[in-house]
Amino acid sequence: MKQVTTFVGIDAHKKDLFVAMLVGAATTPVTWQLANESGAVRRLVRKLEREAPGPVRMFYEAGPCGYALQRQVATDRIACDVIAPALMPRKPGERVKTNRRDARKLAELGRAGLLTVVQPPTPADEAVRDLARARDDAREDLQRCRHRLGKLLLRRGLHYAGKNWTQAHRRWVDSLTWSHVAERAVVEDYQLAIDHTEARLIELDARLAELATQAPYCEPVGWLRCFRGIDTLTAMLILAELHDFRRFGSARALMAFLGLVPGEDSSGEKHRRGRITKMGNALVRRILVEASWHYQHRPGVGRALKARRTGQPARVIAIADKAQQRLCRRFRRMLAEHKPAPKVAVAVARELVGFIWAALQPPVVA
Repeated sequence: MKQVTTFVGIDAHKKDLFVAMLVGAATTPVTWQLANESGAVRRLVRKLEREAPGPVRMFYEAGPCGYALQRQVATDRIACDVIAPALMPRKPGERVKTNRRDARKLAELGRAGLLTVVQPPTPADEAVRDLARARDDAREDLQRCRHRLGKLLLRRGLHYAGKNWTQAHRRWVDSLTWSHVAERAVVEDYQLAIDHTEARLIELDARLAELATQAPYCEPVGWLRCFRGIDTLTAMLILAELHDFRRFGSARALMAFLGLVPGEDSSGEKHRRGRITKMGNALVRRILVEASWHYQHRPGVGRALKARRTGQPARVIAIADKAQQRLCRRFRRMLAEHKPAPKVAVAVARELVGFIWAALQPPVVA
């Protein structure tokens, strides 16, 4: 006899959970509300296991609540999936949105198999990902701190002839004289913020570099460092954000996940392709576009790249060399066609993703 599956949709918020339960082929869901607290969640699990006649499939949208709810409710009978909100089907004419409606929609779409599941990281992967994001936050904070000081000097008509944010630039800023005490106080405060943020960035970089020498990151970091434009930090950011490359069945799937594929609006005989979708991971997309600028230069293996490739598999080195040859030709050909350089960098980054996907595939054992 076939077991009856119970489908549960949860609209999760910081304080409350709105639940809709559909048993089997029922058309009217049972709905209720509970507090988003560990005790209430445990009672919800016991209630579902008591009232559901068979296995339970639970769904809620990915968001600020993270994966804590999924880890709390998962049992032998209850399977919980986190859903990609941007890929949920939506009716064009639907204008009413409430918490209970959202929970019911999750249960109904989950039963119909129309939801896209997000691959959850393990707690260890999530911790490394948070460290990588903290490092990127520190980078943005440093950029803002430098901009504040730079714009202050610009408003005073002060220009440095050399390269900014070097030791010589710092000595030049220290040598400036200010007619008002308040001006000097502002400059010193901005400099203090810059020093503090630079220290944060150095410490976070050291933590990521330390993790790069440990399993499971040591081997894939070494493979990624064989590519031009990718060193330890960039490799760790890529691996921390994507965490499990086995979930990408093809290079195109990884390109789509990173939002590097062009959007398309085609109907009938009309075919129109536009800008990239930008639907996926923005951090990895940005650092790959930054790495793609290195491929405008003539292919070659310098001293630093040669040192990074020492002891790495010949298979990965061959893929990295092929990437250099192909991406450099593509970069220069598109520039010769008078394509905008930023657009060329994005196109090269999309192809670079394919080479990275190929390099990170497990080697075939004969």
